[in-house]
Amino acid sequence: MNETDDEVTLCCLLWAHEGMGHELSAYEDDVLALLPQHSGRVVQRAYGTGDDGAPDEIQLIHFDSAAGLDSFLADPHRVSLSARRDRAVRRTKTFPIRLR
Repeated sequence: MNETDDEVTLCCLLWAHEGMGHELSAYEDDVLALLPQHSGRVVQRAYGTGDDGAPDEIQLIHFDSAAGLDSFLADPHRVSLSARRDRAVRRTKTFPIRLR
């Protein structure tokens, strides 16, 4: 996949609070369902064990534009789920990537 200058692809690494792996995944199911409303899509979603510091979930997410990413981050429904996120997600690391 070749990206234009305005497209954004992110790698998102997520770690759950102790014993909250299922809740993390359920939260992410709900939040990722909002992506199409913001010209976004899940490229790949994978699950780790969380053992030895490894993430519990890995996501590759693509947006057609930086504006789509911004609108997703500001989505009122997504924002309204922040307490649920805080209960389940211990740590998140997100960074831009390029797919080839």
